[in-house]
Amino acid sequence: MGIRTGADYIKGVKARNPEVWLRGERITDVYHHPVFNQPIKEMAKLYDMQHNPKYQNDITHICEETGERVNNSFLIPRDGEDLQKRRRVFEVWAEATFGLMGRTPDFLNVVLTSFATNDWFFRQYGEDRYGENIINYYRYIRDNDLFLTHAIVNPQNDRSKSSHEQESEYSHLGVVRETEDGLIVRGSKMLATLAPITDEVIIYSYPSFKPGDEKFAVSFALPIDAPGLKIYCREETQDGKRSTWDHPLASRFEEMDAVLVFDDVLVPWDRVFINQNVEAGNLLYPKTGANLQPSHQSAVRGLAKISFVTDVTCAIADSIGVDGFLNVQNQLSELIQGVETIRALVRTAEREYTITEQGEALPNIVPLETIRGLLPNMYPRAIEILQTIGAGGLLMSPTGADFMNPEISEDMNKYYSGRAGISSEKRVRLFKLAWDLCGEAFGQRLVQYERYYSGDPVRKMGMFYNVHKRNNPSYPRVERALEESLLMSEEYQKSSKELSK
Repeated sequence: MGIRTGADYIKGVKARNPEVWLRGERITDVYHHPVFNQPIKEMAKLYDMQHNPKYQNDITHICEETGERVNNSFLIPRDGEDLQKRRRVFEVWAEATFGLMGRTPDFLNVVLTSFATNDWFFRQYGEDRYGENIINYYRYIRDNDLFLTHAIVNPQNDRSKSSHEQESEYSHLGVVRETEDGLIVRGSKMLATLAPITDEVIIYSYPSFKPGDEKFAVSFALPIDAPGLKIYCREETQDGKRSTWDHPLASRFEEMDAVLVFDDVLVPWDRVFINQNVEAGNLLYPKTGANLQPSHQSAVRGLAKISFVTDVTCAIADSIGVDGFLNVQNQLSELIQGVETIRALVRTAEREYTITEQGEALPNIVPLETIRGLLPNMYPRAIEILQTIGAGGLLMSPTGADFMNPEISEDMNKYYSGRAGISSEKRVRLFKLAWDLCGEAFGQRLVQYERYYSGDPVRKMGMFYNVHKRNNPSYPRVERALEESLLMSEEYQKSSKELSK
């Protein structure tokens, strides 16, 4: 089949019947539900871009195995040029959503591609069966251009205890029993972003298993409407009925998050990748590139997102004539320099790639992990600057209906204008755009997402330093500085003694 169109994707959404719960209500028609309808259409636009001559050659390629055209996020990178090809689809799709949707299909396409490229890892924990399973699943998703969500985090029950120590035996997702047909699994996982509007879900975990957690150390994939799988959505940040005039972002890019509950769900054997193996669960990330390769996508998406916030902030400052003030110029420069820092790190990661034993090109992990360390602080800071520059004006915007009412439209045009050349309507719409980013629940979810999209930032920074120390057990520059200064000191003392004779 190869690349899907938006219509193909929507047809798939309509054909499925996942058990989706929102506000205590079972949603039986996801496509026509107002909360999900517009995000589905936004996702369909991404699929249509694959067929647009303007983008097609940049974001897709002809698969050597099938002869069909497939998305570049399924490309196994063999050199720096391939990494740049993958980056192009990350860029195009991120720009289409202003970087505001973090789990577009390309993200997990890259994860799955890394798994399949490193099928050797799965084979060593299940003879050849699990390795064959991951390759076949990769081909299935690639060749049908399906949309994956994932759930890799345990629910926040008692974080001081491991999975097998929880009060309820199956608070966390685990294996109940093995059958001739596959595994029976029970329990929950989060945070399945966009789950109600995806095709499939893949399950795996962070490397945190302890002895006794064997039945929880599993990895598998299922259709999102598998019998017994329940999707519990968080409260929506928009109801799908709000005006795009008043809420130009929240009305389009609601990215629903959900907890997945498995009620004795059957996982067929051909969909199992890791089966009750603590060692395999803990080594999955470092051995398969499941952390590194998608961080390339996250970095490019993060660049698009913070670039957009920077542009909005600069436009706000310009619209009311405050960008001539030195303090505002300093704040805007901070944002612009942050954007350029992320851009340079992305390019450095691509340029300084390495090749694995499997012939896979890996971007340099240090620049990408640096981005992951910077963005959780940089993005909230950008939102703070936007709030500061927008000030009280962010709280005082009328609605589109006010501009359309002839009784008060004259006042709207008179009292809400910006600097010379900025009409009232443009200024108000610009401030509403900013408010969606920095004031609405929609925008606050984006902030929280950026803080934690790659895990606990404190733990990640600790891991980053420990890896740095392991790779740099000594500090040659320091030793050279000490040696040279000591040598110079000895020579000086010798010279002084000779002069004193």
